Amino acid sequence: MRDLHELPKLRDSLSYLYVEHAVVNRKHNTVEYVDADGAVLIPVASLSVLLLGPGTSITHAAVRALAENGCTVLWVGEDVTRFYAQGLGETRKGYRLLRQAGLTCNPEKRTQVVLRMYRKRFGAEVDPSLSLPQIRGLEGARMRRAYAEAGRACGVPWGGRRYDRGDWGVSDPVNRALSAANALLNGLCHAAIVSGGYSPGLGFIHTGKQLSFVYDIADLYKTEITIPVAFETVAASSEHVDSRVRAACRERFRQTRLLDRVLPDIDQVLELTEAAELPDGELSDIDVDGARPEDLWLPLLAEEEDAECS
Repeated sequence: MRDLHELPKLRDSLSYLYVEHAVVNRKHNTVEYVDADGAVLIPVASLSVLLLGPGTSITHAAVRALAENGCTVLWVGEDVTRFYAQGLGETRKGYRLLRQAGLTCNPEKRTQVVLRMYRKRFGAEVDPSLSLPQIRGLEGARMRRAYAEAGRACGVPWGGRRYDRGDWGVSDPVNRALSAANALLNGLCHAAIVSGGYSPGLGFIHTGKQLSFVYDIADLYKTEITIPVAFETVAASSEHVDSRVRAACRERFRQTRLLDRVLPDIDQVLELTEAAELPDGELSDIDVDGARPEDLWLPLLAEEEDAECS
């Protein structure tokens, strides 16, 4: 069993690598991808997400090396416009998932999480007298302003958020840039969510999809990161928007230290303040040995249940 103390924390990792039309295989203690231009080693011990695009083959040994190093593997469509499957995250602990599930199943607590998410998006308190549809209306207005302001600041004409999921090429350059940037943001948030032991499917604002919680968390950062990056990329040139916006997003993720922020932000909106997290640099027994049997469930006594719900 690999000593997970050797692994860097998620916040210290590189963000992502996208490869297509290549073969990914294991070489020594890392992996490499081989394409028409040659072979390149991938620093899996310090990589958060590996995005496998069309025409990519990966070996069993390479997947094992990636999993051992806590690198999430996502199988995606061309230019990250589709999501097909994911690998396993790094942690084997379940307390965050239990907390998340408990909150989604309690309408009152779920509403409080939703309000904290909107509060974080707005950067201000939310009027408690407003209904959720009214708050969503304010959020829609905020997003429309963000698009319009980014367009004016960058000198890029903006006619609204329009795209056809079935025909990528018909969208204008700025809408393609926004879609590509948001797909990368989703991938990075997805990696953080599974690495922290949360479920990507148990959303609060979004619901009904296996990526609902990914959309919840990614929406916290769009006006700060992907919207300005997309407009800045198109303002520089409308050529090769997809590849250029990926490079620009990677740099902006680094500048904003996004990987350092996602899990603390999730813990904050879910109010996960219990001392279940181990001190910095320490690992639970189950993370050291993922096959280790754990405790068995017992129903709470009435007084324990009251304390749990308070």
